[in-house]
Amino acid sequence: MDGLALLGLFLIIYSFAVVALTVKKPKSIWEMAKIRMFRKILGEKGTVIFFYIFSIVAFAAGIWLMVFRK
Repeated sequence: MDGLALLGLFLIIYSFAVVALTVKKPKSIWEMAKIRMFRKILGEKGTVIFFYIFSIVAFAAGIWLMVFRK
């Protein structure tokens, strides 16, 4: 396995972790300064949507790195 495939695998795992943290919303993470800033600017629902979109992009990049690159 080369480095880019390993990075792709990491991005796929990372996208699942982001979704899990968005669904569970642990208080210790959800009250971090950056997340509070996102919630203040985007609102609660907008922040969740932002994290879902971020997760989809990370997942797609991971798939591309593992499968479609040469």
